[in-house]
Amino acid sequence: MTRPVTVSTINVNGIRAAIKQRSPENLGMLPWFKETAADVVCLQETRADDAQLAEALAPVLADGWHLASAEPSMKGRNGVAVLSRDPIDEFRIGCGAEEFATHGRYLEADTAGVTVASVYFPTGEAETDRQREKERFMAAVAARMAALLQRSVVDGHESVLCGDWNIAHTENDIKNWKGNVKKAGFLPQERQWLTEVLGTGWVDVVRQAHPDVAGPYAWWSWRGKAFDNDAGWRIDYHLATPGLAARATSVLTERPAAYALRWSDHCPVTVHYA
Repeated sequence: MTRPVTVSTINVNGIRAAIKQRSPENLGMLPWFKETAADVVCLQETRADDAQLAEALAPVLADGWHLASAEPSMKGRNGVAVLSRDPIDEFRIGCGAEEFATHGRYLEADTAGVTVASVYFPTGEAETDRQREKERFMAAVAARMAALLQRSVVDGHESVLCGDWNIAHTENDIKNWKGNVKKAGFLPQERQWLTEVLGTGWVDVVRQAHPDVAGPYAWWSWRGKAFDNDAGWRIDYHLATPGLAARATSVLTERPAAYALRWSDHCPVTVHYA
């Protein structure tokens, strides 16, 4: 990496819903793009094909952003994208496993001197085929991460995987951890998998900046008082290769000031790498 870069990630919970103006106070996602300091933005759960996504983001693209996207094969589900102020030199869809090649869950883009991946893990469901599918995806992503980590060692090319991992790693990453110990997203085997991935050298940049504290959460249910009570989950990660993680100088979880201002059930997580 030859210059600083700021990277943001956000699960938009449907791109067309996210950009919609919901009220005079809530103008949707587009004003955020006008104001963000990010150079690269990773989106998850766009729920749109490539054409629909480009149409929804037309005002952003008109401002000079470059777009790469991985549309889902199942209509109205999944979908990931990377937007960059710099040209995108190359992008790759999928993490290398044929099973997930068309699921719209993994996209790598080479831009701004780094590789930035937008990743959206399955939610899963304990002791079901959905959970077994999630665990196969976890294994496929881990294999790709091993290759990216080795590349950083060999030639110094740094990478960061951003997105909605649908796994809360520790008790500090979920407010109601006691009520979720047997549920997908906080299962022992999921948490152990993430521990092992971090043990290979990848760095959880947000936790590095906020050690030994609850949160900062970036997802809250739409229901009840979860947002008002900050009863959230920290499942939106920046996992970076060590050289890039060492450059992180600012980590911001962009929690809205009020429930009415939310344009997704997640909020952006933004990291400046100097």
